[in-house]
Amino acid sequence: METESEPYVRLATLRQLHQVMADMNTARSLADTLQTVADGVVTGLGYELACVNLVRPDGDLVVAAFAGNPAAEALITGRVGSRESWERRLSMGEQWGDLVFIPHTEGWVLDDDDVPQWYTDGPAPRFDDEWHPSDRLFAPMRTPGVQGGACGELIGVLSVDRPRNGRLPGAWGREALQMYAFQAAIAISNARLRANMQRALVRLEREQQALRASEESFRQAFEYAPSGMAIAEMGGDQHGRILRTNDALCRLLGRPASAMRRYSFSDLVHPEDIGTLLRTSAEGGRAELRLGRRDGTYVWASLRNSVVADAADGPRFLLTHVEEIEDRKRRELQLAHRASHDSLTGLPNSAELRTRLSSRLCQRPTHPGALEPVDAAFGHPAFDTNGHGFDYRPGGIEVYDAYDHHVHTVAPEGEQDDGTKGLAVLFCDLDGFKSINDRFGHNAGDAVLIEVARRLSRGVRDGDTVARLGGDEFVVLADGLGRADAADLAARLRTEIIQPIRVDGRGMRVGASFGIGWAHCGMTADEVLKSADERMYVEKRSRPKQHRRAG
Repeated sequence: METESEPYVRLATLRQLHQVMADMNTARSLADTLQTVADGVVTGLGYELACVNLVRPDGDLVVAAFAGNPAAEALITGRVGSRESWERRLSMGEQWGDLVFIPHTEGWVLDDDDVPQWYTDGPAPRFDDEWHPSDRLFAPMRTPGVQGGACGELIGVLSVDRPRNGRLPGAWGREALQMYAFQAAIAISNARLRANMQRALVRLEREQQALRASEESFRQAFEYAPSGMAIAEMGGDQHGRILRTNDALCRLLGRPASAMRRYSFSDLVHPEDIGTLLRTSAEGGRAELRLGRRDGTYVWASLRNSVVADAADGPRFLLTHVEEIEDRKRRELQLAHRASHDSLTGLPNSAELRTRLSSRLCQRPTHPGALEPVDAAFGHPAFDTNGHGFDYRPGGIEVYDAYDHHVHTVAPEGEQDDGTKGLAVLFCDLDGFKSINDRFGHNAGDAVLIEVARRLSRGVRDGDTVARLGGDEFVVLADGLGRADAADLAARLRTEIIQPIRVDGRGMRVGASFGIGWAHCGMTADEVLKSADERMYVEKRSRPKQHRRAG
């Protein structure tokens, strides 16, 4: 870049300069911005070394970023130079516009000050415009002054060394470095604004005067935040109505800002997540839920609320930070599914089966004590001394708890079908499965288990559970069945299972023995499964061995 005279700057050079400026304005954090500024000097301006010295709150300057030499970077990054020493450097040498050039003939007096610096080796210059290893070139970075002037507050100094062409920068090179420093100051200021957003929001909550003073800072932080932000009404008839959104949230949901103002978050969340949203609509509330996109799909997002308060009138607005967590949530759901489902068949595993079964059972006694009078004309249930209600209905007695509204699971009485509907537990054990593993190998056995799982799932109703307990044992949970219904279901499933299964061109057959148990409150999940297992073995022993497999 330095070899080009001003009238003949190549278009590629301008594009390169534009790109490095764009990079430093799109960095995600203050640290990334500072490093991008240093890297841009090396990649876009043609210098071999660059250092960003950032003004600290106490006025001294710290080496915040370095580019071009890893050894020098490790030596001086994080070191501090006093403001007094820096003011001395910026007041001596030659003034190239806003730049300060200290030639090697003068720079020797700075060798003993406390400004962190590196030393480079090289031959003495042969020409007047040749760069000397001890030359110094500084580009002060200042906040924009009044009406766009460059005389604002000093926020840092950009120091550069060793132009690649070995020459002192010409008019174009000086202008490019000066312009770059000006843009770097803006980028660093914006990065600081984004980093200070949360602190600004706290101040906005506590002091109305701070709210007015920081309005422009808040606006920039809100609009240019990399993740979604929204401001909603708090209290009153319009509670929850969205007043303002940033571009990131509009892009996430595929909705324009004008359309977003017609909604509240309750209009956008998945119907199953409404309860979660309502429990989160308060200061400090956090939730993970699904938000509706314009195309009808939903995206998982994390919502975090803060209150923007008015010093006189109290809380007024709810500030919601929205971050997409689709990938993380998908991984969590996959891990949860793997933990609760059998890896071979995809059915719920033993742990999930016990969880679902236990959720229907309680350890409260369910035997009726002295029933209080019941008003049959109005259908009022009777209550026993334990607080259990007995609602007499066609098809059986449904028991519920007067205290916690738990619907108790009941089982049919006796061996005959008395019309009671209960939770049937069908314990299934395959007959002849071991011989398939022995003759054809475990791959064939796995294929048979997968097909049996498919047939069992196809043979039950929506809402029933088919689980693999382990090995060649399966369990079916079917609610709302009487004894005859359960026996008929077991017969139909057995008929499905005994149909030939083709694996690698071979026809294989297995039989199935079913034991039917009944779950009722007062039992544990293991007790229910043990009861069904025992009945299965009774059923298995009751049939001759040669008839346990069909055909």
